[in-house]
Amino acid sequence: MHRSACGTDKGNLRKTNEDSMLCMDSMGFYMVADGVGGHNSGEVASRLAVELMKDLLLSTPPDGVEEQDLPEFFNRCLWHINEEIYRRASADGENTGMATTAVMLLLRKGKAYIFNVGDSRAYLYRKGELKRITEDHTYVNELLKSGRISEYEAEVHPKRNIITRAFGSEETVMPDFYQFDVAIGDRILLCTDGLYNEVNDEQILELIHEEQDLNKLVLSLIKLACDNGGKDNITVICVET
Repeated sequence: MHRSACGTDKGNLRKTNEDSMLCMDSMGFYMVADGVGGHNSGEVASRLAVELMKDLLLSTPPDGVEEQDLPEFFNRCLWHINEEIYRRASADGENTGMATTAVMLLLRKGKAYIFNVGDSRAYLYRKGELKRITEDHTYVNELLKSGRISEYEAEVHPKRNIITRAFGSEETVMPDFYQFDVAIGDRILLCTDGLYNEVNDEQILELIHEEQDLNKLVLSLIKLACDNGGKDNITVICVET
């Protein structure tokens, strides 16, 4: 059994919320998406990604997919999502150039399956420790991995928000895939960059450790992000196993 809570806020500076989220407790599936593009097309892209994924899961529930086939099953789903967003983003009109990040979690039979594209993140809280599961697909993270900049330089780099992978930005997209066993009491956090750009990992850990109520935890994380600046949209999903 697991339980979840989710929340989103447009933040202090943005006029619209270009984040979208999906919580399907009955399937153990959760998703956060952060749209990019001008004239509110980011909102269209993230909402489209979430709606397409929901439709795909309802038409072919993952419960009927063998465990060893789950990565390929989700890769086909994500390929379809990317194809549709890319098709619309490539057409003339107000949505030209739109794209979206996404991070997804499936809980099934004591295992967690996580897929991500872009810089939305998944964290695992276990026994008092917080671990980032996903890797940001950003220009600055590539510089950091190659040793050309330090972690401090990455945090303040003027190009830290440039993403190198997104649904809809190219004809094909390569999602990262993670799988691990879950234990009773684990908490998995999905979030957009509007959270972690304002609230560092130590602050996230402190709140997760102190707050037992998941709804209050999500609200507290969003409030802290807004209090610390709230320069972007903020979306958070927390799932406890």
